[in-house]
Amino acid sequence: MSSTASSLVTRGQFLFARSADPVSTQARGFSWGRYALRGLGTVVAAVLANMLFYYLGGALVAYDPHFIIMSNPSGAAIFTVVLAIVAVLLYAGLVRFARHPAAIFTVISAIVFAVTLIPDFTYIPTVPGASNAQTAVLVLMHVIAASVIVRLLTSTPARQPR
Repeated sequence: MSSTASSLVTRGQFLFARSADPVSTQARGFSWGRYALRGLGTVVAAVLANMLFYYLGGALVAYDPHFIIMSNPSGAAIFTVVLAIVAVLLYAGLVRFARHPAAIFTVISAIVFAVTLIPDFTYIPTVPGASNAQTAVLVLMHVIAASVIVRLLTSTPARQPR
């Protein structure tokens, strides 16, 4: 095995290493109840931020009623809620099982963010009623949701390293 490969294996073991230390979550200063509230707040904040930008964008860009994706705010709200809940659950799992949950979550979020932009630049321009301005608003809504979710979740105090 090359030195680079063994270095990556060592880092991977470090990031996900578990200890037999049975110290409770409360002793480490982490509260699952407070995390649940933080998760709920994250979902609500992401949806509110996206809806605020949806209406601000609507004041600047005339949404074409034939462009179903931006014809009303409910679609964006539903997608934001679902993906924010998935993010909260993923981060909870990382907090529980990973040594560096914020770093891992940030990398996963960046990859997911890039993947979510693919349809915006490939499929959305082919949808009837789509315009470059509406696509720009949609992309910025992705940026806003991702920023709010990553910032609020990764600022949650994580449990102490095992």
